[in-house]
Amino acid sequence: MIVYDLACDNAHCFEVWFRSSSDYTEQCERGLVQCPHCGSKDVAKAPMAPAIGAKGNRQQVARSETRTNTPEPVEGGKLPEKIKAAMTALAKAQAETIKDSTWVGEDFAKQSREMHYGERDEALIHGRATKKEVEGLVDEGIGIAPLLVPVVPPDEAN
Repeated sequence: MIVYDLACDNAHCFEVWFRSSSDYTEQCERGLVQCPHCGSKDVAKAPMAPAIGAKGNRQQVARSETRTNTPEPVEGGKLPEKIKAAMTALAKAQAETIKDSTWVGEDFAKQSREMHYGERDEALIHGRATKKEVEGLVDEGIGIAPLLVPVVPPDEAN
């Protein structure tokens, strides 16, 4: 099994498991890989952290402590408690981080640029941006970061 971090053209990031890299390629060519958030089939591999081994004399110890990339089994459709706890902690940390931030929706790229170039007062914002908009912001040196847990826009919340 191999896991890839993927991103769609709407800048949604998600993780997908495949039997092999050729299986990933084949499924993409057949149009079977799509974003779980918006359904876009325009997806590509997102940057991933490399697996870096321990140095020198620690190599043997590191190998014996390293787990494989096999996912924990999901019995009866329930997530293992460790994963559930980690996801809950991540969601809480993100909520705490953006609690003083303003939702700007589709205006995210525009407002980020205006703040970067001094055309607007700096403020904490979050919103939506397409992959192309995100690439443009990064190319201009504008510091942004993806939200790891999807956020429900205020006008769409119950």
